[in-house]
This record gives sequence, C-alpha cells and structure tokens, in this order.
Amino acid sequence: MTYDRDQAHYIVVTVIPVKEGRYLIAKRAEWEKAFPGKWTVPGGKVKVLDYALRKKDTSEHWYHVLEDVARREVLEETGLAVDALGYVTSLVYIRSDGIPCLIVSLYAEVQSDVVQLCTALSDYKWVDLEEAKQYALIEGIYEELETLDKHLKKGEKIEWKR
Repeated sequence: MTYDRDQAHYIVVTVIPVKEGRYLIAKRAEWEKAFPGKWTVPGGKVKVLDYALRKKDTSEHWYHVLEDVARREVLEETGLAVDALGYVTSLVYIRSDGIPCLIVSLYAEVQSDVVQLCTALSDYKWVDLEEAKQYALIEGIYEELETLDKHLKKGEKIEWKR
C-alpha cells in the first residue's frame, strides 16, 4: 500500500469531560511539540491496533472505535473513567509536518472524580464556561465548550457556529 498524501489523515478523538455542569481542561506540558503550555481537553490518535486485533462486530466492520479510543485516552491522560459519550463537532488541523488530522470532538460524563494526570499534561482545572475564558485554551476549544454548554443547559442542538 502506498501513501497517498491527498487521502491520508490522522484521526484524533478529543473529549470534554463533564461533571456537575463543569468541564475538565488540562494544560499541555511545556515540552510538547504542538501547543506547548496551552490548555486543552484529553484526546489522542486512533491507531490500527485500536480495532485490528479485536473481533469484528459484523463480517466486515468494527463499531464504536472512536468511543473506545475516547474512553482510553481520557483514562490514560487524566485517570478518569467516562461514559455517556456524545458528539460536539469535528475539525481538521494541519500538523507542522503537513499531515492533516481529522479531529472528532466528543463530550462525556465522568464516572470517577480523582484526576491523575499523565506526564504530557502539567495541570488541570474544572471550569464553568465563564471561568474557561481565563485560560490560554487552544484556539477553538472555548467555542466547543460554549456549544456544549448551550446544549447541556438549554437543550440547544449541537451546531458549530463561528
């Protein structure tokens, strides 16, 4: 199989953990290559091994791959177990090496509340929407929080507006 730059993407899943109307944000370590020192939400890349060694759900398909990756990444990065995953938005980001990343942004309810950060994250905060403005968030994260907040508190459809 050859690499087709017009077709190849990384697929990334991010998750906004929600607890009692507050959102978990975390600060990326200063040594991180992308967005060092910026505040973000947990997430990570989908890898072939996230599904290839698993039994298929139909004769040809694996289901819930993004959801499984989301749960794993939140657990690995924050120590939190999550459930009740929902969709927020999707976006594409071009990495510094030119490879595009398709990012699927989800939200989830937190099952546990003891945060244990991985080494790639240096701090965390539980914030409401107003408090989130005080942090140097990666561009777009605040708008995702705002969209989710309207959905959870007012029942508005999740629809990205910029």
